Amino acid sequence: MFYNSLQSATAALEKLSGVLEETPTVAEPVNVVPLPKAQGQVDLESVTFAYRDAVVLPELDLHIPAGQTVALVGATGAGKTTIARLIARFYDPVDGVVRLDGVDVRELAEDDLRRAVVMVTQENFLFSDTVADNIRFGRPSASDRAVEDAARAIGAHAFISELPDGYDTDVGKRGGRLSAGQRQLVAFARAFLADPAVLILDEATSSLDIPSERLVQRALRTILADRTAVIIAHRLSTVEIADRVLVLEGGRIVEDGPPAELLTGEGGYALLHQAWAASLI
Repeated sequence: MFYNSLQSATAALEKLSGVLEETPTVAEPVNVVPLPKAQGQVDLESVTFAYRDAVVLPELDLHIPAGQTVALVGATGAGKTTIARLIARFYDPVDGVVRLDGVDVRELAEDDLRRAVVMVTQENFLFSDTVADNIRFGRPSASDRAVEDAARAIGAHAFISELPDGYDTDVGKRGGRLSAGQRQLVAFARAFLADPAVLILDEATSSLDIPSERLVQRALRTILADRTAVIIAHRLSTVEIADRVLVLEGGRIVEDGPPAELLTGEGGYALLHQAWAASLI
């Protein structure tokens, strides 16, 4: 039995070593530009991006002022998630520049960029650990009081208090002891505690039922206050809280304006909203 375990562990170690020896496709900059306190202004200047030979974004220009909440809507493959990943520097553009507060993100240290830009996705990873430690992952140095304050601000304190051991409750593998809505609230509390200048929400409510979505909607209004936010959502109830909506087609912006203003027109956003409203009947 011991020999079998040793063989299995050795094989696993070889796989881990292979991953650790991989050369990062997004390299750490040689000449780092310091960014002590990010404000949250985002600019994409003539950005072109392609997956292999398929161009997704053809020379996109986009300016997002600090503190503005922008929603990206459009059909699958329009380039919404690609824009989000470029801002977070999960990828580098083929051509053009992505800037944060006027600085090319390729010149920012990894630690500075990860503190400034945080992404919350549809399925956030929770570790097999306590609720408190999963929230504290947003800022490892945070005190217990800061963790609780973040949970209260998001609206997660009530359900956490009802857990068997409160904040010390183990959430299980991948958060399996919590519902989808509860896992998302923990993820929002984690992001709130991290206090990023730019928050990206990529389909963060798409897997939730209506009661859970309402809980998360209330949390969103708190977490989006006083910071730049980029929201990607098919549920237009989430989009309605944005200051500005961008409708994308083929990697190009075809509509740009406040959601209430775009609703009065006959463009893509109005049609999407009508189809969404009809699906609720």
